[in-house]
Amino acid sequence: MGLEVVKEENQKLQSPQPINPHHLLEDFDSGNADLNDWLRRRAVKNEDSGASRTYVVTVGQKVIAYYCLATGSVLSSIAPGRVRRNMPDPIPVMVIGRLAVDRNWHSQGIGRGLVRDAVLRKVQAAQIAGIRAILVHAISEEAKKFYEKCGFISSPVSPMTLLVTVADAKAALSIFE
Repeated sequence: MGLEVVKEENQKLQSPQPINPHHLLEDFDSGNADLNDWLRRRAVKNEDSGASRTYVVTVGQKVIAYYCLATGSVLSSIAPGRVRRNMPDPIPVMVIGRLAVDRNWHSQGIGRGLVRDAVLRKVQAAQIAGIRAILVHAISEEAKKFYEKCGFISSPVSPMTLLVTVADAKAALSIFE
């Protein structure tokens, strides 16, 4: 994925991988209690139940960033024109349910790298099953601006819901390199 940031000697980041019970989660602190709590309490359980797939970036076994993916759908009335054009109602989407980076690793491009990894996985999934777009629900204005920089477009009726089509996501991959 290209996450080759080295913070200190022996702190090389590992590319996103599926979460497992051996990953160290307790010290993770993104600065958002809800995102921290979800990682600790729900990520492995959701993985085991098939509710979502969580991918983690680690230093050794310590998690320093994560995101989760799930499938879903969105009503065409909520989607921007580029997403809903010539699509059934509801529109099949892949949802980035959570995305967070430990505050000690902020501002190093890791969040953008996670979006790139999610887009690559989504493009692969779209070759197997119909998925028109990636959807996110931004938890703050700051998160919304981050996703907009990554090519996502706000819903016309729900501004904190953002989407990007497969085609636009593929084109945007060069942004993340």
